[in-house]
Amino acid sequence: MRLLGASVLGGVLAAALALPAVSVLGLGAKSAVGSYNSIPDDFTTPVLAQSSTVYDSAGGVLARVYTRDRTVVPLAQIAPAMRSALIDIEDNRFYQHGAIDLKGALRALTKNAGSGAVSQGGSTLTQQYVKNVFVEEAGDDQTKVLQAQRQTVGRKIQEMKYAIKLEETLSKDQILADYLNITFFGEQAYGVEAAAQRYFGVHASELTLAQAAVLAGLVQSPSQYDPIAYPGNAKDRRDEVLDAMARYGSITVAQAAAAKAAPLGLRVSRPQQGCITAGTGAAFFCDYVEHVFLASPAFGATRQDRQDLWDRGGLQIHTTLDPAAQAAAQNAVTRRVYATDQAAGAITLVQPGTGRIMAMAQSRPYGPGDNQTELNYNVDRLMGGGNGFQTGSTFKPITAAAALERKIGMDTVFPAPYKDDYPAMTRCDGQVLPQTPGDQNDSPTLVGPFTMPTAMAQSVNTYFVPLEAKAGLCPVVQMAQKLGLGSQALTDNPGHLKPIDQVQSLTLGTNNFTPLQMANVYATFAARGQYCVPVAIVSVTTADQQNLPVPAGGCSQVMQPSTSDAVTTMLHGVVADGTGAPAGLDNRDDAGKTGTTDKHWQVWFSGFTAQLAGAAVVSDTRAPLQSLNDRSYGGVFVGNAFGGTLAGPIWKDAMTGALAGQPNIGLPSVKLPDPAATDPNADPNASPTADPNATPSDPNATPTDPNAVPSDTTAAAADRQHRPKVAKLPKHKQH
Repeated sequence: MRLLGASVLGGVLAAALALPAVSVLGLGAKSAVGSYNSIPDDFTTPVLAQSSTVYDSAGGVLARVYTRDRTVVPLAQIAPAMRSALIDIEDNRFYQHGAIDLKGALRALTKNAGSGAVSQGGSTLTQQYVKNVFVEEAGDDQTKVLQAQRQTVGRKIQEMKYAIKLEETLSKDQILADYLNITFFGEQAYGVEAAAQRYFGVHASELTLAQAAVLAGLVQSPSQYDPIAYPGNAKDRRDEVLDAMARYGSITVAQAAAAKAAPLGLRVSRPQQGCITAGTGAAFFCDYVEHVFLASPAFGATRQDRQDLWDRGGLQIHTTLDPAAQAAAQNAVTRRVYATDQAAGAITLVQPGTGRIMAMAQSRPYGPGDNQTELNYNVDRLMGGGNGFQTGSTFKPITAAAALERKIGMDTVFPAPYKDDYPAMTRCDGQVLPQTPGDQNDSPTLVGPFTMPTAMAQSVNTYFVPLEAKAGLCPVVQMAQKLGLGSQALTDNPGHLKPIDQVQSLTLGTNNFTPLQMANVYATFAARGQYCVPVAIVSVTTADQQNLPVPAGGCSQVMQPSTSDAVTTMLHGVVADGTGAPAGLDNRDDAGKTGTTDKHWQVWFSGFTAQLAGAAVVSDTRAPLQSLNDRSYGGVFVGNAFGGTLAGPIWKDAMTGALAGQPNIGLPSVKLPDPAATDPNADPNASPTADPNATPSDPNATPTDPNAVPSDTTAAAADRQHRPKVAKLPKHKQH
């Protein structure tokens, strides 16, 4: 009964404080009791939204992300001067009264009644904390914020009831700590720790008397007393706080005078948050981490549950990003393709056997401005990317793997004329695709017959189409699906990625995939046929030190090791003395494949060593797409853009930097068929005269100039002469 009586009296007094004196004359005790008793008794202290930190694999901070810039700290980590300053200016009898200070309320009532307006409040710190809880729960909805702050009798009664309940369960120190952590101090700083950092560049535990007085003064009106916008107002308010501290004995008059004589002493750090602040180009990877988090049921049953957890923050998110690999990838792509170039470059590096994403970089910085983009070219549309890119001949090893799995040997010979039709093929749903006019090689002089290794090294289109037909279109599709290419990068309806197109030109790379997908395909070859789901997040810890489950990765064997070894051996030939020679690594066993799409809209290089796989792409990004030929990239003019000579050097630079200091680990190899015995026209010592991997997206397309000799062919030959010759891999070597 005593508690109820205090509550009723508090409700009446609150009404007097909220409204002019004449308005409350009709409010009776019976009405107040009714309002009090009708309020649900379910008030709980909230989990405060605070900043989350995203880390790289070495423990370095990639970025801090938040909806509220707040770091919750215990009372022991808040300077005593800060505690005293707040209490003395807001509620000097905090430790003497209960949830409601009747003496203070009566004093405020008297003053308000005399002025005819609300000129002085009577709320205790506990009541103010309750109000801040409702403001916090309103989030960024201004309508709800204003409702939580409204000056009405009902809200005052509710505030008092919950304040009483709060003081039944929490100590005064706990309430003070919660108050200091929830309060808004202006300039996007929530809580005293963020405010101390924002205005003075110190932790809350390091605040001086004068600094604490500035922050305590902000509580009443963060905008009016903003020391950045209104330093004069802030100083006057600070001095008012210091006078109150001296009046109530927290400091001496001399200490107050000394602090008042000091300047504000601001060391302002402007709010910086979000993935855009990540260094070494890691903003796009950081953005990908957020998309993975919001898409994964590991972090909540529904997307809203996951969004709420992300917004609540306080998370420590450790990722797979390797800082050395990221720096190497970012340097490689930005050195070879400038942000101001009309095309963009992107590269992803993946660790074979684990699926860990080691680096993700692109030539245009993250942002909304000119020569910037917020699209992550390395990932699909649902993960914050664009529509992906046609992959060109980098898809051909997938066809080779499907054929080898069906016991079609590397010694299989096809005539491979300059031009050939698409033969009839059958989709996985049983639909038969009829024979149609088909593809051609990049050069009229590139004609067979060829075996698979020679066709792979020289990227012969008219070899891989009949190989696809012999293996079966559906088995090739199924191999692609096993390798993570079941869906393209673009969406066919909201929220759903487009399935792989089962078309006869599939082997020539006419589907749209991403560098992440292709890097993971080649990581599977490096892991001897073991495909691993891409992994970006290693661990997530909540603010209360709970370890959350992370998205399941997992690896599975998707082809025979002998199949993967054969593909690896053929792809080593591509970089040793084929179209990928300009991308070959010095003094390392490597393997890879070039790709150049129809009309030179995109160029690719995908490759691997035993420790690392990667895929690099350079593409026009406008609509409609334009040729990459006759343009400058990274300050170098390129007449004819090919995968080996434009994307290949990006891959080479990135891999070289990422693998610096690591040993050379041999790749497996198998015995290749003798080209002289099976290819009558083949010269095993000859270098290709072109980069014949153009992929027609239109079966009837004709190269711009079929008789032209690519200008970068000479450069490729010169590169082979001036870099150390890659030793032939030992026969049947395993690892």
